[in-house]
Formats: sequence, structure tokens, C-alpha cells
Amino acid sequence: MTDLTIAGVNVSRETLDRLKTYQALIEKWNKTINLVSKSTITDVWGRHIVDSVQVFQSSNPRPDRWLDIGSGGGLPGIVIACLLQEMSPQTQMHLIESDLRKSVFLRTAIRELSLSATVHAKRIQDVPPLNADVISARALADLPTLIGLATPHLAPGGECLFPKGKTWGKEVDDASKQWKFDLKPITSITNPHAVILRIGGISVVGATHD
Repeated sequence: MTDLTIAGVNVSRETLDRLKTYQALIEKWNKTINLVSKSTITDVWGRHIVDSVQVFQSSNPRPDRWLDIGSGGGLPGIVIACLLQEMSPQTQMHLIESDLRKSVFLRTAIRELSLSATVHAKRIQDVPPLNADVISARALADLPTLIGLATPHLAPGGECLFPKGKTWGKEVDDASKQWKFDLKPITSITNPHAVILRIGGISVVGATHD
């Protein structure tokens, strides 16, 4: 088996083929559903897939349950499901996407790529707590909102992985007014001004513990 490296992650030829097939699905479906912006459709691999692989690379290995919220076209959720299929097949992968057309795309991708993942076609707030060890979200909301959406679904000791652009420092400052959390910013390999925020130990500012 030939190993290849994407964003610092060694993958098999089978996983690479899955990711290439997923890229083709995005390019096909994007003509009728806005999965990625038209300005980036010519570089789905570099702008979206590699960017999603590094979210996986930033995580603790082999969680019991991974949740991707506001999955859209599956970035990073479907990419992560492809990687988990090879490296941690026992991990349960869940994706939440309220847009029905995008949820149909997600289920199609899961079926065509022979992945093990569950799609919840509901609003994040309407899904019962999933007790996830890792929660990811890309281009969904500002950090204070993201933490509020993720916290009900986060297992004790779990962590969040949120890619953010050049204004990430301000978002952290804003979030710190509402939330206490442990933070590790990881510099993006696709954009020197962007980071992946690795967040854990979340609690509400001013909350008391018995």
C-alpha cells in the first residue's frame, strides 16, 4: 500500500481516491446547489479539501464520536469521515445540516464513498445532545455563537476545532466575554493569516460549580 501525505496526514491510495471522488461530486453538484463559492470551485482541492484535512490533523486521534455542525457541502465533515474510515473506523461520525438539499448531497456522498456517517437534517439546536468528543465547524458563525451551538453537544473533556480567518483574535476576545475556555491556536498551512482554534474546558463566565 502506497502512503501519501496531505496536510501532514499520511493517507492510503484508497483514501486519496475517496477524496478525489468527493471533489468530483462537489464540482458536479455545485452547478445546482451552492456548496462552495464560485470563486473557489476551480481549486476545490487546495482551498477546501486540504483545508479540511488539517482540521483532522489538529485533533486528538481516535475519538469515540466526532460531530460536524453546519456541515454544508461536507467541509470538513465528509473529508474527516474519509480519514476516519481508514484511521479510526470505530469513531461515530455525525453531521448536522438543516438545509434539505445539502443534507441530500451529504447522504449521497456518504453512500457513493462507502462511508459510515449519520446526517441530521435539522437545526443544531433541535438535535438531542450528541456527547461528542470532537466538534468541528467551518465558516458557520462567529466564535461566541459557535461555542454556544457546540457546548450542548460536547462530551466532558471534549474539544472544538474551529478554522478562523485573520480576525480570529477579535473573535476570541469577544467570546471571552461570555465563555471561559482553554485555547490553542494552530497556524493554517493553507493561509498564514488563518488558524484552527482548538478549544476545550468550556464554561460560562461567572458560572459557579457545586
